[in-house]
Order: sequence, then C-alpha cells, then structure tokens
Amino acid sequence: MNKYYSITELTREFGVSTRTLRFYEDEGLIHPERRGRTRLFRQADRRLIGEILRGRRIGFTIAEIREIIQVYKEPPGELGQLKLLMKRVDEKRDDLRQKRKDIDDTLVELDNIEEACLGRLAEIGVTT
Repeated sequence: MNKYYSITELTREFGVSTRTLRFYEDEGLIHPERRGRTRLFRQADRRLIGEILRGRRIGFTIAEIREIIQVYKEPPGELGQLKLLMKRVDEKRDDLRQKRKDIDDTLVELDNIEEACLGRLAEIGVTT
C-alpha cells in the first residue's frame, strides 16, 4: 500500500515550515502528487526532504543539493552521485578548515590589539 504524507505531517516531523517544503517543490527537489490544492508526499519525497535538510545543515547550497540529486537520476546513477557527494564533502571540509584558520588568526589578532591597548593604558597611567 502506498503511504502518503501530508504537508502538515512532514512539517511536524522535520520541524520546517510549509513554505520551506513548497520552496523545495518550486526548486524541483521534491515532486509531491497533487490532488486539487492538496500535496501528497510519497516515501521517496520524505527521504529526499531528510537528505535536503541534512545537506543544508552541513552548508550545501540548493544548487549543490539539486546537482547531487540530479546525478542520481541520470547516468552514471548512484555511483556518480556518491563520487560527486564525496567531492562536495571534501570541498566543504576544506572550506570549513579555512574558516577555522581565519577565525583562529582573527582571535590572535584581537588578542594582540587588546594587549597593545592594555599596555598603552598602563603607560598613560590608566588601570582597568
């Protein structure tokens, strides 16, 4: 038996708004069935929503998520999707490592500025 999920069920399950799910539909990421104005989501849509949200949590753009989904649907299929996903994960990891380095460098610079300010305040006789 085909199980369908309503938009309300999925918004509760995933903690997203109906607007979010409609946006993913508009972007072509999910394709619920329509009965009048009612959207009926299949198990495949539910799985995709979970994967889309996971991708968003780790910083993938909608375009990157769309590309990963599309590769699965066309040759080379799952193999191509997995290779592309591994490539995107490596890129995201490199981006995050660079951001971490940038943050660490900025924190060191802020410490240096604070130290210089405290030193100058001591020179002019102001205590903190």
